[in-house]
Amino acid sequence: MHVVLYKPEIPQNTGNIARTCAVTKTTLHLIQPLGFSTSDRYLKRAGLDYWQYVTICYWRDINQLRQAYPDSNFYLFSVRGNKPYHLLSYDKSDFLVFGCETSGLPDELLQSDWGDCIRIPMRTGLRSLNLSNAVALVLYEALRQQGFPEFT
Repeated sequence: MHVVLYKPEIPQNTGNIARTCAVTKTTLHLIQPLGFSTSDRYLKRAGLDYWQYVTICYWRDINQLRQAYPDSNFYLFSVRGNKPYHLLSYDKSDFLVFGCETSGLPDELLQSDWGDCIRIPMRTGLRSLNLSNAVALVLYEALRQQGFPEFT
């Protein structure tokens, strides 16, 4: 599986997501610019001693990533999505794309023709879940569907 963070802004969230990716053997893709330095102490602290177990790829923009994986499914997560995350059938080569903490994914990306726009159901009138919680929720559903490969 692949988790993509589009221009993440909060180092603690990215560190927590990196830790989740480490324990699930999921590749983490970071779309630049990042809102922090990768040497940020909060980023390092949130990831604890799991950094050696996660594969992280950096991309100058989302199009560069998409061109590198032209045959993969890209699922774009947004409160404006039209499909609930739990109704999808995930594959081990899928990309789960999440936007930055303050503004999510840009409209032009959500309206593009190369990804499905997916939502996590929640109460009307509330903005969103914490980014690291949203990633964990969706990633574990995708891995559950695959029988939790290589897990004990």
